[in-house]
Amino acid sequence: MAQRQHPGGDLAAAFAAARVRLGLVVALFVLAGVGWWWAAGQMRGMDDGPWTGLGTLSWFLGVWVVMMAAMMFPSVAPTVALYSRMTRSRSPLAPVAFTGGYLATWAGAGLVAFGIGAGVARFPGDPLAWGHAGRPVAAVTLLVAAAYELSPVKDVCLRRCRSPLGVLLGGWRDGWSGALRMGVRNGAWCVGCCWALMASLFALGVMSVVWMALIAALIAVEKTLPARRLTTYGTAAVLAGLGVLLLTAPDAIPALTVPGSGMTSMAGVTPPSR
Repeated sequence: MAQRQHPGGDLAAAFAAARVRLGLVVALFVLAGVGWWWAAGQMRGMDDGPWTGLGTLSWFLGVWVVMMAAMMFPSVAPTVALYSRMTRSRSPLAPVAFTGGYLATWAGAGLVAFGIGAGVARFPGDPLAWGHAGRPVAAVTLLVAAAYELSPVKDVCLRRCRSPLGVLLGGWRDGWSGALRMGVRNGAWCVGCCWALMASLFALGVMSVVWMALIAALIAVEKTLPARRLTTYGTAAVLAGLGVLLLTAPDAIPALTVPGSGMTSMAGVTPPSR
């Protein structure tokens, strides 16, 4: 019977594998950097604050997948490196298939988000407009995300993300098709861990590089720092604070684009109009 892996040991194993597979990790970080550069160019002038319009499906999905690569590759790199070290085939395509499966899961999550946005847009009167329900709904979204950070479901999903060795061993599949399936499975745990943070990104401005960077930083901190519970409590505090400010004093939130005002709450910064 296989012994149950300790999460801390799994994380150490992942980083040890990352050091061994340094070239692979560097490649993922380079791709993440390219993703940040490309996404920043595509999103320039598109930030309309909370509940920014998502555009067409093809445009949004393309930007979304690149965003996920930019935001997630740094924190998932140790897991990909660990998989690469463990794979029996030693095929250079196996880590690519694993990463592709991971991104495919996040692409599916993007399709769900777009479907929800398109469904809400069909309601008459633009219910998510800032002057209607947009502001309180955004604030509640942040508060719900803060509560989810402290939930048992979040804890289980985060444990899986921080314990890649156990996840890989528990669902091992050989070959490139197996790598794809394992990547999808790993991505599913990641979506379960991070969906509330992504919902917060929509509530703050999905086309804002500033909020994209904040959410990416929170994800990386949760997945890599040793004190798991301390990091989730810290993330919950950040989200709850933003939710309260969004409801009571949105102008006090740095870099928040207030819809319809033609300016962000950061003095002297005026975003281009869409």
